[in-house]
Amino acid sequence: MAEPHIALTTRWNAQRHGRGESLIEEILELGFDRVELGYDTRPDLVPGIRAMVESGAVTVDSVHNFCPVPMVAHRGHPEIFTLGHKDRRVRELAVTHTAETIRFASEIGAKVVVTHCGNIDMPRYSQQLVSLCEQQQQFSPHYEKLKLKLQVKREKKSKRQLRYWYEGLERLLPVLEQCQVMLGMENLPTWEAIPTEAELEQALLHFRSPWLKCWYDMGHGQIRENLGLINAERWLDRLQPYLAGMHVHDVVPPGYDHVMPPHGAMDFSRYKRFSDLNIIRVIEPTPRTPADEIQEALAFLKAAWGEERI
Repeated sequence: MAEPHIALTTRWNAQRHGRGESLIEEILELGFDRVELGYDTRPDLVPGIRAMVESGAVTVDSVHNFCPVPMVAHRGHPEIFTLGHKDRRVRELAVTHTAETIRFASEIGAKVVVTHCGNIDMPRYSQQLVSLCEQQQQFSPHYEKLKLKLQVKREKKSKRQLRYWYEGLERLLPVLEQCQVMLGMENLPTWEAIPTEAELEQALLHFRSPWLKCWYDMGHGQIRENLGLINAERWLDRLQPYLAGMHVHDVVPPGYDHVMPPHGAMDFSRYKRFSDLNIIRVIEPTPRTPADEIQEALAFLKAAWGEERI
């Protein structure tokens, strides 16, 4: 098998292993030699993972915040703390533990830390939109009224939390530069999340730093398109100059993601031109995904994007 230029997240199998060596070995058996360390990477797994990296068996391309799981947390989660949170104490913890993840990423040889930036403090209307879509009521008068309510309320409440987000990024910039690691800010499926595509573009233009980047999640973008919030392909075109990497997974409409292609409804041929970019790409299944579906996804992507691109 030719060496794949695509990674697999350890989110898939971290919970099943007590040793980092066996975690990596299971991924190697699928034909991957590159990984993203997921946010549920426990500290006890790190020595074995580090040994496998040092032996040359595997390369860590990216690390998902927070990694390894902070000692203060009961379990791994990407939003234990967020830079845009309304509570100052939570923001302080977000800066502290994101900086720790950045330093760990540098030590393990990763180029990017993937992070969630927060959520606007408001009702979660996006899930109501998904429910209406499931009831075949998309773009009904009720749907459109709820979508407008979501957008208007978010606009009114977002300014303060976006300022907090900027302040957190400012504090992390020296750590990123010192460690020579990029921070990839991920697009999330809900409209309540920080940032929207427009807010991310504006922040990247504001900071103009080589260490602040976009991390584009294909499934999340598709859900936002399914809800009528964005045109995913157009926004990926606009954000392309700032891309550090992508999460690759499929979506069963309207909002069930982390499905392995081709078991969802996404048209991956739309994204073939992005497969030539010199960025990190990570297949992101759920922990419940069978191994053969991951291998099927890899074969499907080779067919859709070209063997030489994978």
